[in-house]
Amino acid sequence: MPRPWLPRARRRWLWGPRTEQARVREAAYPDDIGNPTLTRMERQRIDKWLWAARFYKTRSLASEDLDLGRVAVNGQAAKPAREVKVGDTVTIRRDASVRTVVVRGLSGVRGPAPVAQQLYEETPESLATRERAAEQRRYAREPALSIRDGRPTKRERRDLEQARSGWDARWSASIED
Repeated sequence: MPRPWLPRARRRWLWGPRTEQARVREAAYPDDIGNPTLTRMERQRIDKWLWAARFYKTRSLASEDLDLGRVAVNGQAAKPAREVKVGDTVTIRRDASVRTVVVRGLSGVRGPAPVAQQLYEETPESLATRERAAEQRRYAREPALSIRDGRPTKRERRDLEQARSGWDARWSASIED
């Protein structure tokens, strides 16, 4: 049985001339769809869509964030079984950033990043917000400079140990002196 995601020329080379069955199959899977992984679905579970669009590495991570209320569909908190359709607005809160995207396609499989980017379109407001946040992080102070009492250096550690060992010999809290 020919695989429908192969180009028509490759199918002919692998499986010979077209038969009536091949014509029926090609009508069911036309090459003009554009991308073979973008199927013509009407609705899809939000957790599966977030996974296929590469917002989360696994579906269980997507489900966890959905359960915690970090994802909203059309302004309403969504559960993992909520279905999305083309045209829905999805708001995703991860770390300190908020992304608002519009669903442009549905896919049942997790494809490469360029294919996943075809599944959504980020809103201009969301892009501007993310750019401003990136600029603020770029101009912010180095976090390591704010650490005052971190791990002591070798010299500071020797000074501390010398002070601790000398403390008992010099000072006594006993009443018997």
